[in-house]
This record gives sequence, structure tokens and C-alpha cells, in this order.
Amino acid sequence: MYDAFVRIWRRDGWDGVTTRAVALEAGFLVGTLYEYFPSKEALASGYVRHTVETMLARIDTEVTQRADADWRTRVRRLVAIACGADDEATGIVFDADIIGLEPRIAEPKHHRRVFEEFCEAWRRALWACPDLPTAPDAAKVQALVLAVWGARRYRLLLQGAALQPAQWVTEMQVLCLAALDEKETDA
Repeated sequence: MYDAFVRIWRRDGWDGVTTRAVALEAGFLVGTLYEYFPSKEALASGYVRHTVETMLARIDTEVTQRADADWRTRVRRLVAIACGADDEATGIVFDADIIGLEPRIAEPKHHRRVFEEFCEAWRRALWACPDLPTAPDAAKVQALVLAVWGARRYRLLLQGAALQPAQWVTEMQVLCLAALDEKETDA
């Protein structure tokens, strides 16, 4: 269903998205889709939630549960997932158009919930690294999530005016690795 939603949106734009069109393209009965998604805004909101849950699951599987890699490798993977380095390969579409819809589909409480979920996923992932020099406190985890997630969102809004994707991901990885390898200092 979400694949059909994305295909129609990409092909026909937001005006071309209707719950009826998505139901027909996905092979669902229109009435069944309406039960779960009474409007295209609800469908877009569901899709965004799906992308968040996919990212959280990937963090858990590819970072938190990955005991065969050192902390630097795990942090690089964590940052790559958060930056969307391989979203296309996983079928995720999170772009400027999605961000543009947020005022129609998300309230501040939804943003807070996603931020808290990402912070918790990052905390679990980092604490699962026994060789990490120092386990980060909540403030550092929040700062890292804000740096990466906020930069991802702003980079998308710039629509190509910033660093190329691979270069940007590498720089974000370097930033996070440095922050986590930092020795305790008196500020």
C-alpha cells in the first residue's frame, strides 16, 4: 500500500494522490483502505510513521544487536541510517516533499515522540557498544540526534544546495565519532 502511495505521489504529485487511487493501485478494496486511512493526509501520516518504524528497526538490527563490530563501525552505521544513506535501497522515500506536508499531518507532539524514540534508539545502540570509550549521557545523545536528524531535514529542504550525499554522511560520521571519542573535559 505504501509503495502504491509513493508511486502515485512521484508520478502524479500530491494532487494526484487519493485514497481511491492508492487502493486501486495497491489492489485493496477502496472501503477497506478508507477504514484505516480516511484521507490522503492520514495516508501520508501513516507512511511517515512507517518510515520512522523502519529506521528504528534498522538501528536495532544493524547497530544495537551487532556484536561483531567495534564501536566506530557501529556508530558509522548508526549515522548512515539516520542520514538516510541507503533509503532508496530499502524503499524509503523521505524528502523535501514529505517535510513540506508536515504541517498538514503532524503536530508538535508527534515531532517530540519521534525525537524521543530516536534518542532512545541511539542510547540503546551506543550503550550496546562495550568498547565505547565513555557511555554518553542523555544530553550528549540528544545533541547527536539533533545534529544528525536536524541536519538531514535541513539538507533535504536545501534540495541539493549542500554537500553531496556521500560526502555529507561521511562528515556527519566524523562529527559523531569525534564527539563520542572526546575525553571528559571541564567546560
